[in-house]
Amino acid sequence: MRLIKLVVAAVGLLASVCGAAPSVSVAANTQLDPKGIFFVLYDGLVNVDSFQLSGVLTYQNFQYAAWYTSTGMLILGRKTLPSGAWSTLQLPHNLSTMDSHNVASLGVSPADGKIHVAFDCHSTQMFYTSSEANLATSGNSWVASRFGAITTTLGNLNIGTVITYPQFVITPTNLLQFVFRSGVSGNGATQLAEYSGGTWSNVGSWASATGTYTAPSGATSTLRNLYIHGFTYHGNRAYVTGTWREQNGAVSCSSAGLTNHDTVYFYSDDLGRTWFNSAGTKIGTSGSAPINVNTAGIIVDSLDADHGLMNQESQTVDSTGLIHAIISYVPAQCVTNYETDRPSFARPFHVYRSANGTFTKVEIPFAIQSVGRSQIVMDAQDNIYVVLPFVRVVTASKASGWTDWTMVYNGTATGLNAFGEVTLDRARIPSGVMSVLYQQTSSGTTPSPVQLIDFTLNG
Repeated sequence: MRLIKLVVAAVGLLASVCGAAPSVSVAANTQLDPKGIFFVLYDGLVNVDSFQLSGVLTYQNFQYAAWYTSTGMLILGRKTLPSGAWSTLQLPHNLSTMDSHNVASLGVSPADGKIHVAFDCHSTQMFYTSSEANLATSGNSWVASRFGAITTTLGNLNIGTVITYPQFVITPTNLLQFVFRSGVSGNGATQLAEYSGGTWSNVGSWASATGTYTAPSGATSTLRNLYIHGFTYHGNRAYVTGTWREQNGAVSCSSAGLTNHDTVYFYSDDLGRTWFNSAGTKIGTSGSAPINVNTAGIIVDSLDADHGLMNQESQTVDSTGLIHAIISYVPAQCVTNYETDRPSFARPFHVYRSANGTFTKVEIPFAIQSVGRSQIVMDAQDNIYVVLPFVRVVTASKASGWTDWTMVYNGTATGLNAFGEVTLDRARIPSGVMSVLYQQTSSGTTPSPVQLIDFTLNG
């Protein structure tokens, strides 16, 4: 597959030629909790990891959020849109360990209006609960007794005891799906389950640990896992971009680097059962023939494991059904320590598919300045909004071919005091509002405020 690589340096000149990039304006900044739990592990916070889909979620007339308060108890919040007051309830569960991966994720099953919550796992057993029917639509009192018992299964379905990265996704047919990893970093499988008729069933693994990866040095690795930038439906198609992480550290130029390599893309038109590469060739079947590192035609940006390529950034799909992803890495050197090299040298890139099947990569001319990840969304006109770490919003217009990158909001300059990564309410974007969940930085284990800032998208 042909990949066109572009580097944008003269953003001011491009902006003057192509016209102004879209802007944002702050509509509200609300404190959800004055004392959210705070500890830094794996360079992240448990309340605002970017892979937390969804820590904040809009469904019909309500917006929901989940976070751990200073005691470690799990809090669920709800407000009536657009400007109702937040109500909170406390679930009877305390964070089991000080691990930033143990996020809480929310979902809603449209058929019965139940709210689903999966949480507190990192290569461990997962905790799960769901609400009474129609709580997501009825507006009934927001109290913990409306949620069922907390279990270590996905409702009726036993998904094992080594689970990470729980995500809920609503399908075009109004089913609720559950995406997760079984196994561990460097030796794991990406899995899919589905909720229908009040019960969960297993679809199966769609990306496995098998195959052999050979680095430019000649070093090989025979185990890995796929990290995904998202599992996004548009029309009847499910889109996935991601990167592989190898188990064998020898494939990287330094043991303190990251063994992540390559950006891959594939899709499914039957709710995640059958998978195709960008050329339309069938490449896998969930449960029986999952995708692996040697699957043909899935690499859309080739990059070895020497550059601190970040896993689990983000993706979106434009109005014409073309995939867009944000990736970030250190372009031109061996990363000898990703925790220091990424803040110093990493750059974000916009990778997207054109209608003719080629992929383009454009460097966004603003440094990451963090170990962490960025988030990408699009408005109804296919203008792009990227939230860099520390709530710095940069945008590009479709009219410019997404080249007029402009910083339109700088959370550092405005004094938000935000810790690096954030998580977004992607379901609210179609209404023209981007809700960003962030937590103020602190030190040690001193609790800090959990905030939700709402931006109006001015495309």
